[in-house]
Amino acid sequence: MKFLQLIRYKNLLLVALMQLIFRLGYLEQIKIPLSLFYWQYTLLILATVLIAAGGYVINDIFDQETDAINKPNKTIVGNYLSEAKAYNLYAALTIAGVGCGFILANSVAHPNFAIIFVLIATLLYFYASTLKQIALIGNIMASALVAFSVIIIGVFDIFPNTFEINRPQMSVAFAILMDYAKFAFIINLVREIIKDIQDVKGDKEQGMKTLPIAIGIKKTNKIAFVLLLIPTLYLFYYLNNYLFANNLFYGILYMFVFVIAPMILGLVRLWNTKETNDYSQISTLLKWIMFFGIISVAVITYNIKHHA
Repeated sequence: MKFLQLIRYKNLLLVALMQLIFRLGYLEQIKIPLSLFYWQYTLLILATVLIAAGGYVINDIFDQETDAINKPNKTIVGNYLSEAKAYNLYAALTIAGVGCGFILANSVAHPNFAIIFVLIATLLYFYASTLKQIALIGNIMASALVAFSVIIIGVFDIFPNTFEINRPQMSVAFAILMDYAKFAFIINLVREIIKDIQDVKGDKEQGMKTLPIAIGIKKTNKIAFVLLLIPTLYLFYYLNNYLFANNLFYGILYMFVFVIAPMILGLVRLWNTKETNDYSQISTLLKWIMFFGIISVAVITYNIKHHA
């Protein structure tokens, strides 16, 4: 169980499930010529999940002293697992993930694509060791890597089968993936900033320069509020111009109940937050907003297909 907690198995399951939803609930439903067979798509999910798991491990290795202050009862590396064994686990997970990526890249006749997985693993290491200590830079990096778990689907499942004859259709499919990647980026960015507020005590003692340490918790809270307000307002625009205009009522109902309403709740909680526990609850809420936001691609696609 401690091993599963170390690799954040719940987060990994969410990533795997989201990638499956994009394939089964969106790409296969719009009938475009996809590049990957199921065994290849499984490799893509495995590569993503294994490299991400390695990233969580190396992050905890570098965060031992900070975690001992911020969450002493939840620290695994150093308490339940030695640092040496944690490094071995990190290496095994990362090598396995990059290996899956290498096999996948060669199977689609684009061996140069394997560099993507090496680059992601490298960035995760530098994020854990250096970048996360820099105000906002670490937050942006972590959020960009989450967004790329969506973009990489298009890189491997759409791009290799894109030719002049089907370019407009494939470009639209890729553009929609990019829209969801942007959504994942902004929601995760807010969540990363909130996590920095939660960890401000331990981060300060370790000499880190995260955003709440650099400008204060109140100003950081306001930045998180504005960053969450922007996609909330955009979703109202999106519903009015695309879903209402086309009478996609299932999609409208879903977006209001599972995405927009929780985002408004998150804004209210951010506006009124006073305790550290409030930030923990907002962070969990944002995780579910991102998950249900991704599922909306399947709901809207279904609504379009079965719209009378």
